[in-house]
Amino acid sequence: MESKVVVITGASSGIGAALAKQLGTEGHKLVLAARREAPLKAVAAESGDAKAIVTDVTVRADVEALRVFAMKEFGQIDVWINNAGRGIGKRVLELSDDDLDQMMAINVKSALYGMQAVVPHFLQRGEGHLINVSSFLGRVPLASFRSAYSASKAALNVLTANLRMDLAASHPNVHVSIVMPGPVATDFAGSSLHGTPMVPPPRMMSVQMADDVADIIAGLIEQPRAEVFTSPTLKSMAKKYYEDVSGFESGMAAPSLMAPNLAGLAERMKNRQQ
Repeated sequence: MESKVVVITGASSGIGAALAKQLGTEGHKLVLAARREAPLKAVAAESGDAKAIVTDVTVRADVEALRVFAMKEFGQIDVWINNAGRGIGKRVLELSDDDLDQMMAINVKSALYGMQAVVPHFLQRGEGHLINVSSFLGRVPLASFRSAYSASKAALNVLTANLRMDLAASHPNVHVSIVMPGPVATDFAGSSLHGTPMVPPPRMMSVQMADDVADIIAGLIEQPRAEVFTSPTLKSMAKKYYEDVSGFESGMAAPSLMAPNLAGLAERMKNRQQ
């Protein structure tokens, strides 16, 4: 593959770190961004020609500074990957204003800042590739305790699709992609707001390794597509869901897992209103 200048947010761990190391071994020039300086620099040291810059992607000025830094270091940007994100462990009726605001800021607004920072550069060059890392949960509600996270990823999916439609006719060489992983073996669950309930994924969903997802994203850079599920199982489940939403949801319901939690929630809501 031809060497490209690739910006990756959320690059200090998980999918972002795995992707940085893989692209580095393939000879790409990388700009890696994350909030945690020490792990970010450690990833950069293992990723070939990589530059690290501490970035809070929820701050627009930081994201714009990331673009300026990348342009200063390498003179252009070929691929920008909005990968930073965070989960939450609350069901819909438990959510506070702050919970929802944080999910939207981390998972949606940060990506919007990235899109608005880099796409004008792509338009000026007449080419480029924006990749937003979303989630299968943005399409199919299989984990209700990820409610606001799933909502934020659904919003990201729609923003990405609308941007792609805006550019399709006038700028065919500016590609806009969405990547939707399912469960991935990273520290994502441990860093989620309010923790993560111990609920295993459905039997038909296997847990992928971060390296596997990174390999798929690397392939997407080589052959751009509008959207990618990181597992064929996820794509078939999404299709089945939209063909029969009620039937799918009734078949996937797990009262034994849900009922105790909802009973406790009802009592907490009653106490809150008193």
